[in-house]
Amino acid sequence: MAAIALYIRARSYGFVSFMANTSLNLLNAHACFGGAQRFYQHRSGEIGLPMKFSVYLPPQALQGAKAPALIYLAGLTCNEETFMTKAGAQRLAAELGLALVAPDTSPRGAGVPGEADNWDFGVGAGFYLDATQAPWNAHWRMESYLTHELLPLLAQHLPIDLERVGIFGHSMGGHGALTLALRHPGMFKSLSALAPISAPTRCSWGRKAFTGYLGSDAGEWRQHDASVLMASQEVPPYPGGILIDQGLADKFLLEKQLLPEAFEAACAQAGQPLTLRRQPGYDHGYYFVQSFIGDHLHHHAQQLR
Repeated sequence: MAAIALYIRARSYGFVSFMANTSLNLLNAHACFGGAQRFYQHRSGEIGLPMKFSVYLPPQALQGAKAPALIYLAGLTCNEETFMTKAGAQRLAAELGLALVAPDTSPRGAGVPGEADNWDFGVGAGFYLDATQAPWNAHWRMESYLTHELLPLLAQHLPIDLERVGIFGHSMGGHGALTLALRHPGMFKSLSALAPISAPTRCSWGRKAFTGYLGSDAGEWRQHDASVLMASQEVPPYPGGILIDQGLADKFLLEKQLLPEAFEAACAQAGQPLTLRRQPGYDHGYYFVQSFIGDHLHHHAQQLR
């Protein structure tokens, strides 16, 4: 009965690719602040390749309680280990009773010509969308993987409450968090980002990635631009507020690749409460993420109660 209830609940969120017999392979596990830091691999039906993700389970989850979860989407050059080893989030997550989940950023080992040479802000990096253009459309299906497959897989195998899930991310992952939250209403109950690519249709990184993955139709690009999506909202999708932190010494901000002001304007247009904090002296890396990760965990914990 529990499996049937999970399936029905998963379908209600649009998880149409949920497969009850999907298994996980535990690669590594470590005790961490009374909880457990784990690394998993599984065969992905959406991607068509093995995919990895990491999960931190707080002590409460190991003691039998279902924990609210935060999905963290990392940026370029990162993988499922980066956030867990560099952000320093587990201590506070243990205190707040939050599970942390960090998937890999992209498919690996697809054998696409040029794949290994294109991990810049063009094709190769996942960008958290479903590619429609060959050769990327065969495996680059990160949006469907995250929303249709990974979340119900977590709820099936781990003590995670599917009805209390938030999403956040950094850089390319910040773009992913904002767009997925807006493209899948009700799936994620809380939202934040650190130095996100906020208006990809207006920056060279986004235009290059979208051309490679989605083709030349700018109308299709707009469906994956957080600022465009927010501006089209008829009611504020996150009345409890969205939190964004941006370092003012971030070279990518200065190069006009991130454009947080575009998302800020879109939130104002939609009446969406937004706290956009511009942090003097901070750059784009994980020292910046470490410095403000606690505020983001508190932001989500309050909305996931």
